[in-house]
Amino acid sequence: MTGRVQLALNVNDLAESVAFYTKLFGTEPAKLRPGYANFAIAEPPLKLVLLENPGQGGSLNHLGVEVADTGTVETEQTRLAEAGLASIDERDTTCCYARQDKFWVTGAPNGERWEIYTVLQDSATFWAEGGQQSWDAARAQLDSGQDSQDTQCCGGPQAASEEDTEASGVCCG
Repeated sequence: MTGRVQLALNVNDLAESVAFYTKLFGTEPAKLRPGYANFAIAEPPLKLVLLENPGQGGSLNHLGVEVADTGTVETEQTRLAEAGLASIDERDTTCCYARQDKFWVTGAPNGERWEIYTVLQDSATFWAEGGQQSWDAARAQLDSGQDSQDTQCCGGPQAASEEDTEASGVCCG
């Protein structure tokens, strides 16, 4: 698989974390929005995503691999299915200020959340128009192993109530 590994971290204070990672990697964030920042680091190839989740700072939110295009997403999903790994499919979904095609890999031995995704275009909103989604709903679906088109991810200050969660199908990367 070619692409760039994504590491999404929960942080207590976004501004403090952005300042630290700007110094650590010697680059400014590629995208900075309320409660969200991402760094597109050339060396080492890394997409670092920071999600402001007060009280959860320093914990892993999820992992991913950003690939070049939807064809690569599909190729990797097929390859992983042939290797016996199930997935939860998401196409044309909006999360983390980007419209994406992606899937989530299920069955990681320690419960890690892995997504394989491509960014189709930038988005002005964290979630899709018309609603927000809670990471808890996606976690439940990943834990159950159900295959569906309406998964969601990331949590953070943008997370919604259960009523909002059922109202729309969106996610992040």
